[in-house]
Amino acid sequence: MLHWSGWPVIALAVCLVAACGRQPPKASSGWEVFINGFIDTYFEANPLFAVYQGRHEYDGRFPDWSEAGLKQWMSRLGQLRDSAAGFPIDSSDRAAQLERDYVISVIDRDLFWGERADWPHRNPEFYTGSIDPNVYIAREYASLSQRMRSYTRYAANLPAALAQVRANLRTPMPKPYAEIGLGRFSGLASYLKTDVPQVFRPVTDAGLQREFGTANAAAVKALEELAAWFSNQAKRGTNDYALGAEQFAEMLKMTEGVDTPLDSLEQRGREDMDRNIAALKQACSRYAPGQSIAECVARMNAHKPAGSPVEAARVQLDTLEAFVRAKNLVSIPGTERALVHEAPPYQRFNFAYIDIPGPYEKGLPSIYYIAPPDPTWPKAEQQAYLPGAADLLFTSVHEVWPGHFLHFLHSNRARSTFGRVFVGYAFAEGWAHYTEEMMWEAGLGNGDPDTHIGQLMNALLRNARYLSAIGLHTKGMTVAESERLFRERAYQDAGNSRQQAARGTYDPAYLNYTLGKLMIRKLREDWTRARGGQNAWRQFHDQFLSYGGPPIPLVRRVMVGGGANL
Repeated sequence: MLHWSGWPVIALAVCLVAACGRQPPKASSGWEVFINGFIDTYFEANPLFAVYQGRHEYDGRFPDWSEAGLKQWMSRLGQLRDSAAGFPIDSSDRAAQLERDYVISVIDRDLFWGERADWPHRNPEFYTGSIDPNVYIAREYASLSQRMRSYTRYAANLPAALAQVRANLRTPMPKPYAEIGLGRFSGLASYLKTDVPQVFRPVTDAGLQREFGTANAAAVKALEELAAWFSNQAKRGTNDYALGAEQFAEMLKMTEGVDTPLDSLEQRGREDMDRNIAALKQACSRYAPGQSIAECVARMNAHKPAGSPVEAARVQLDTLEAFVRAKNLVSIPGTERALVHEAPPYQRFNFAYIDIPGPYEKGLPSIYYIAPPDPTWPKAEQQAYLPGAADLLFTSVHEVWPGHFLHFLHSNRARSTFGRVFVGYAFAEGWAHYTEEMMWEAGLGNGDPDTHIGQLMNALLRNARYLSAIGLHTKGMTVAESERLFRERAYQDAGNSRQQAARGTYDPAYLNYTLGKLMIRKLREDWTRARGGQNAWRQFHDQFLSYGGPPIPLVRRVMVGGGANL
């Protein structure tokens, strides 16, 4: 998954003009002024999001999360939407028309989460991306002393921001929400207390070290107090997490432009899971003949990579890049690299994610993070949580080659200024998940059943997310039932199943991995049908990625003229 630098927008670059020959929009300078003004307005309201894009004049600042500040921003978004919708654009300027539709979709997405779903008052995950200081710690965009000054401003401002978070969240809250808040904020407190001082220890400026020490201590104290508050909330937490069918359908429409009826969406998800289970049975008949699927999966998972997962992933990245180049699957612009590190303690609620520098940064590496198992789990569960070599291989496909990282190599070179900043969830995660199966189809593993099982385990994980999101939020599914789905139908280990079932309550849009994959596969099929089928994959991939990340239905409209998304 991608590192979220602010809910619900991901820091990705987007090209909205490639269907018109990668030429910049022909729109008047008035439209360009509007776009630039929108971006500046958005950055002012969401400063850490701006920092993750590489706009370091916003370093250390937080949004205004007061009740008045939230209302003012929602009102301003509504005004900006009206302005964008009413802006006169030449009917022949397809690129500018697409850009306008994308602006509106970004606004609609924020309005849904901010107003309709009321996330600022319901869900602590609304805030966690905007309090993440990793950009100052791990991204070497400036000297260590300069980044220390930025971090110190961040730490000094954090207690007031956390006070607003606590004031906003209504109680009692759903128990999984309180538990994720506890984990995020207690983990961040530990990171600030233990790890961050070691990072900045080489700075010799005594005055700066004193300022840092004072600000950091206050930040740790505020985080620990908020974590204790979440701990108390978890003890009296509710099961009131469901959006409901009407709001869930509205989420899909406003955030991804998908208006397929929920029953049809659920059926497509079940069909994809059944397809993957059938493929798993066939692969297991070759890999572990006579054994059950569970035994076959356990055998694959027992084949651990040499060394730690972090060490193994570093080796895998070279292999995957060479495969993408040799098979000529997609162009690789740029020379940026991806490093592999262990995830910090406040970001260990998913096994892996990647943090990619935004479009205003130049030449910096991305960091692919891998989380160790929870040390409080039984030893057997910790061992089972560590993936087998084949499973890890497709996690590396997803995060780096040719998943998220390659996506960024394309999108960070967009001509559209607006496009370099925003992307949709289903485009980003759908592309990364799509590449897993595409790489297997292209010959990764040379037909080895162990490798295929690794790919299918990743696919089934996302199938279970898809069905859990719909079930938890529209069908009355319990967290325990979701956890059982992950274990019994997706063959996931106990620890991962617990994490994923809980995530479905506070991230209802995590169906977008499979939803995006299905839409991309359908678009590829329709686009390549008259262009040589698999021989046209590179051409399809390059054109698809050139749009950067609008809602996939908008991309479909440009590439094939519309039609059914799934």
